[in-house]
Amino acid sequence: MKFFGTDGIRGRVGRSPMTPDVVLKLGWAFGKCLQAGSSDPLVLIGKDTRASGYVFESVLEAGLTSAGVNVGLLGPLPTPGIARLVQDLNASGGIAISASHNPHYDNGIKFLSASGEKLSRRMEGDIEEWFEKPLQMADAERLGKARRITDASRRYIQFCVDSFAADGAPPLQGMRLAVDCANGAAYHVAPEIYRALGAKVLATGIEPDGFNINRGVGTMDMSGLRKKTVGECCDCGVALDGDGDRLLMVDSDGRLIDGDELLFLIADYRHRKKFLNGGVVGTQMSNSGLESALRLRGIPFERTKVGDRYVLEMMKRKNWRLGGESSGHLLCLDKSNSCDAIVSSLVVLQIVCESGKSFAQLLEAMEKHHQQLVNIPLKRDFEKGNSEFAEVVSSAQRVLGEEGRVLVRPSGTEPLLRVMVEARSEELCRTWAGKIAAVANRLFSA
Repeated sequence: MKFFGTDGIRGRVGRSPMTPDVVLKLGWAFGKCLQAGSSDPLVLIGKDTRASGYVFESVLEAGLTSAGVNVGLLGPLPTPGIARLVQDLNASGGIAISASHNPHYDNGIKFLSASGEKLSRRMEGDIEEWFEKPLQMADAERLGKARRITDASRRYIQFCVDSFAADGAPPLQGMRLAVDCANGAAYHVAPEIYRALGAKVLATGIEPDGFNINRGVGTMDMSGLRKKTVGECCDCGVALDGDGDRLLMVDSDGRLIDGDELLFLIADYRHRKKFLNGGVVGTQMSNSGLESALRLRGIPFERTKVGDRYVLEMMKRKNWRLGGESSGHLLCLDKSNSCDAIVSSLVVLQIVCESGKSFAQLLEAMEKHHQQLVNIPLKRDFEKGNSEFAEVVSSAQRVLGEEGRVLVRPSGTEPLLRVMVEARSEELCRTWAGKIAAVANRLFSA
């Protein structure tokens, strides 16, 4: 049975593959795979704040221990924090229970290797093979044990602080910062990290109830953060998503700063300071304005398919250290080997503090092209080769010319068709995005 998408396993809670019996079996299968490479394997399990996380935490623990694997329970912790503790505690692997930016009624599991990175395709295939076999509990004397790691949050906080603290004044001393934790996994760690580094923090999205994750908060709805940043006279605002791997920001005027702009800001600064060490990796969704601004500075830029997995693979192939997506997944491999929204924000905030410049000044050399993104709910399979749909896409590309782009792709995490139109003209963007969406709605959503 095929389970894995581009970002682990996700689905609606109570439906395959997100039912307790399926998750139990997946935990057991992961444990059986790990036993082949370790005599005493340990798996760390962390989660975000969804109510369903309690259920999946319990059944994963049962599946792993029944396979003879020891378990360390981390509780609520950002996905990058789980990855960090896997390395720090020399675990054999990790599991993050989260559906990231999705609503509370979705959930997912992301398996991590001993290095804290996503599993290889081969390992994912091995888990799927074990899943098809009958579940057999280990003998009583070979069962795994479970314990709670009570200092998990403290360890992750200390890692983030130590990565940026230096002798002298804290790097964020005097900064007034609005932070929206999305009622998610970072609600109890992010404010403490920024405060420890000297910032005055005004935090929101820190009252999770199991059902309000990502609802009107965080990267999914920036309106509250923009209002607070301007109304409370903050220097800037930081928005995280439900599992703390996605970052968006706003400046002191409430202007949204997306992942492409953050990527340019970091790349430009490091290039000028001569420690960029290579180029930058983006995706098919990355704004053409980012590519143009980097090329004007002589900074190489490469695109991959959408998904931080592909970005990381390209970065390793090129031996580059910086990459990311417009959605806010950023990779600074000299700081973290996974997308860590808090760490990425600290990289940006340190640049702002050191430069003494505003976001507008730091980004003035990047002129973004207009982009229009439309999500179409899929009620039937998307047929890329459908002649009517192919014709409207071709017509749009002809009109947009060399300075415009059309990108159509099914979502890797939701039953959606994503249509992106990019052009220098906002009117052309909106017009053709609307035309393509209308045809797609009639063909695949009606």
